[in-house]
Amino acid sequence: MYTPEPDEKLTPVMIYTRESVFRGEVITKQNVRVSTWLRTQGAPRYIHLLRANAVQFSGAVKTSTSPEIFIPLSMVIALHLVPLASDGVDYDPQEANRAMLPILSGVGTFQFKGVIRVSAQSGIGPTLELSKIPWLSLYDLEITNNVLPQMPVMRVPLAIVNPEQVTFSIP
Repeated sequence: MYTPEPDEKLTPVMIYTRESVFRGEVITKQNVRVSTWLRTQGAPRYIHLLRANAVQFSGAVKTSTSPEIFIPLSMVIALHLVPLASDGVDYDPQEANRAMLPILSGVGTFQFKGVIRVSAQSGIGPTLELSKIPWLSLYDLEITNNVLPQMPVMRVPLAIVNPEQVTFSIP
């Protein structure tokens, strides 16, 4: 199994694809803020997870574990730190003309209920339509899965989603 270099760190994350969710430790440089890492030039083509647990939802629900797994970034639709971990918000709370509006996002078989930060003048629709960023932040989330009703609600302060691979509804 891979051993991190002295300038690297392991951070527990959850990664969502259309048909799976993975929980494991991602390897990054020490100075990387993992919750927004995929927005940077340093984003990898494959996310390398150690001590990975996977739940697959195609057909019957299946679980598996692996000491190491490589997930193509092109398949990833959401990422967040494992609760209760947090590395703070990714915006300036004093920024003018911004609003936090409620949103419900479909992320594979999961629902992310929380808020989205948008222009106070335009709202959610125009923000989604005009945004060209590959990763969008959602805040103060309650994550559920109707396929796994026994799964308790997971509370997450920040997740990033690929806005072209998830659905958005206004609750």
